[in-house]
Parts: sequence; C-alpha cells; structure tokens
Amino acid sequence: MFDFSGWCLGPSSSRRVRYKTRSIGQFPVTARPTRTMRELHFKDNFWNSDITSTGGYDSIVQHLNDGKRTCKEVEDFIKARAAIEERYAKDLLGLSKKVCGHNEMNTLKRSLDVFKLQTENVSLSHFQLAQTMREEAKKMEEFREKQKDARKKVEQQMDALHKHKSTQYKKSMESKRTYEQKCREKEDAEQNVNRNATTNNAKQQEKLHMKALQAKQSAEEADRLYSNNVSILGKIRDDWQKEHVKACELFEKLDIERINTLRNIVWTHLNHLSQQCVTSDELYEEVRKSLEQCNIQEDIEHFINLRRTGDKPPAPIPYENFYSNQRAPPPRQPPQLARRGPLPVPDNNAEDVVYSTIQTPGYSVIQY
Repeated sequence: MFDFSGWCLGPSSSRRVRYKTRSIGQFPVTARPTRTMRELHFKDNFWNSDITSTGGYDSIVQHLNDGKRTCKEVEDFIKARAAIEERYAKDLLGLSKKVCGHNEMNTLKRSLDVFKLQTENVSLSHFQLAQTMREEAKKMEEFREKQKDARKKVEQQMDALHKHKSTQYKKSMESKRTYEQKCREKEDAEQNVNRNATTNNAKQQEKLHMKALQAKQSAEEADRLYSNNVSILGKIRDDWQKEHVKACELFEKLDIERINTLRNIVWTHLNHLSQQCVTSDELYEEVRKSLEQCNIQEDIEHFINLRRTGDKPPAPIPYENFYSNQRAPPPRQPPQLARRGPLPVPDNNAEDVVYSTIQTPGYSVIQY
C-alpha cells in the first residue's frame, strides 16, 4: 500500500505532507501455500469429446475477447483522466493570472507573488501529467494491437483447421454410410445366390452371380474409400490437435502478458498520481516558505515609512472674534439649569374660577 503521511503545524510553521511511490516490480508479496498439484494450463483443460465441437477453443477465444475489452476500458479510463487533468490545468492556469494582492506591499506581496507563481507551476505540472497519461494510454493501445496481430494469424489457421476437420468428418461419415449400405447390398446379393442355387435356370443364376460380384466390388470400393477418408481424418485430427495445443500455449502466454501489462499500467498510473502529489506539495512548500518569511511587524513598519505624513497631531482651533483682532478665550459653558419640580395643584375655592369645570356653551377666552 502507498504510505501517505503528513502533519499540520501551527500558523507560523509550514505544513509537510509526504508521499511515496514504488516501482512497478515492488508488488506486495503474500505468502502462498505450497502447491501439491501441478499447475493448470489452457492446453490441458479445453478439449471436447465430440471431434467436431469447438466449445473449448471458443471458450478461450471468448475469454481473450473479454480481456481485449478490459484493455480498451482501461485505456479509455486513462484517456478520460488525462482530459480531466488537462481541463484542471487550464482552469488553474487561468486562475493564476487573476489579480491577487495587487495593492499589497513588502513581504506579504512577495508571498502572494510566490503563491500565484507556484499555482501556475502546479498547473504546468498537471499539463505534464496529462501528457504522461496520454503516452501511457498510447502504450496500452499499441499493446492491444500487438496482441490482436499475434492472435489473428493463429485464429485464422485454427478456423481453417476446424473447417477442414469438420468437412472431412462429414465426408468420412458419408463414406461410412455408403460402405455400410454397399455391404448390406452385397450380403443381400449373396443370399439371393444361395437361395437360387438349386434352380435349373442357368441364366437366372448367372445374373445373380454377376449382381453379387458387382455388389462385392462396390462394397470393397466403398470400404477403401471409407478407410481412406478415416485415415485422412486421422491425419487432420492429429494436425488439429497439435495446432490446438500450440494455440492454447500462445493464448495462455498472451493472457499472462495482458494481465501483467494491465497490472503494471495501473500501478504506473497510480505512481504518476502520487508523484503529482509530491510535485504539487514541493511547489506549495515554496509558498509556505515564503509565508514563513512574511513578517507582520515589518510590513506595518514598511507601510509607515513609505506613507508617513507626520508625527504630531493638529493644534486646538482657537475662537477668533470678528470685531476684535485679539483672540478671545473659548466661551464658557452655560450653567446647568435646575430641574423644574412638579406643577402646583390648583386650590379649587369658591372664590377662584375653576377653568377646568366651565360648562358654558360657546365659551371662549378670546374677546371680540
């Protein structure tokens, strides 16, 4: 397994992340039990009892076709990942060109400049990763074509042998049926001769003897033809059997190469991704180092020294009388007024006019 380890430190320290990649040959080794039986191979396990059947061979070819599709799927997967990396790289490159800290100054500005620069470098590394992935996918494509060419010749030869074997088998079976038919006709003719042996008709006996003789000759000819066809079928079967063994050995070798190649290319693909993490972290580390050099107090003092306008506050503004050229002291603050108490309660005596109880209609205090 890959060893991804890292730790995060405080804001004033840098963050370190470590990644590991391994070479293709460094696959994890697992203990295997000791084999007490011999290893299994294609050539020992894909036969059929029927001489015309190609089921075992077809099963191997189907397996190889499935493997070819797997290679194509892995190839397409890596191509798609390369396209994603390229789009990401383009977006990241565009982002690195955006304004970021244009109005900043001194150490923080330098850190932000490094931040943008390393973002651009990360995008370039992803462009390189995308190109590397396309090259790996190209290797996968070339491997598929190589295996296709290696299989094509053998499959064509085996197909021809299967067709020849099937044709000869049918021919042999037809000659067998003919042979058996001729043998039955011969026996019938001989029986007819025997049944008519006591007849006095010489002409009839001669005719039966001729017919029996012809049947015997036909049976013997059919026997030779049938025997010859079976002999030819035997040779074809031997040739086919040898070629079947060779085809199985080649197909097993191709399958071993396919599995090994797929395993290696996926392993390499993961190593490329891990290496990209290492590269990105190294570039980001440059930003962290720059941020470590970013001094807050130095930036504050830099701004003060660059933009300072004075070190004394403004003097108080005096009051100046318009009619006098002399400066008068600032006006004194008016004394605070005492808070007024509650209003007195009116004494409603008989001699007093109670305005709040006047009931005269049309009354008004306004005199006309």
